[in-house]
Amino acid sequence: MSGWKNMTLNISGISDDSIVDGPGLRYTVFVQGCPHGCPGCHNPQTHSFDGGTKKTLASIMDEIRANPLLYGVTFSGGEPFCQADVLAVLGRQIREAGYSLMTYTGYTYEELLGMAEHDRGVRDLLEETDILVDGRFLIEQRDLELVFRGSRNQRLIDLAAMRRSGDAGRVIEWRPQ
Repeated sequence: MSGWKNMTLNISGISDDSIVDGPGLRYTVFVQGCPHGCPGCHNPQTHSFDGGTKKTLASIMDEIRANPLLYGVTFSGGEPFCQADVLAVLGRQIREAGYSLMTYTGYTYEELLGMAEHDRGVRDLLEETDILVDGRFLIEQRDLELVFRGSRNQRLIDLAAMRRSGDAGRVIEWRPQ
């Protein structure tokens, strides 16, 4: 896609060396805006769609490439699928550069599949994502022992393995090594 470098993303913040937002050392983009409003959310400052800072995709990619120790990139929030079209473009650049991509969402995978039927950005972001953490944070199912998720209802879905299997309808859960 030509012109991707000047596309902008509305972000709440960035962590350029996270070890808690997915496997390995990660660059994490926290997008601004979330419709879910989960009670107990650990990023409530990301909920408003009015806040945030605009950042170009080129500047984000420059920051990612500047750290030779990075294993991957994580999209968190806020709700990444509210900016799915731009994140899909960034995700393509990330994967072409050889990084893994993990995306957090308050939607279930099944809800996203329904959305993807009429929203190309959602479909494209799912296609670029290697690991999807799905489901709303539920305070009554909070579990501090879980890896890379906050409540027991949330799943770690291995979308890359599902693409390799050729069966997008059969959910394959990702297991940390």
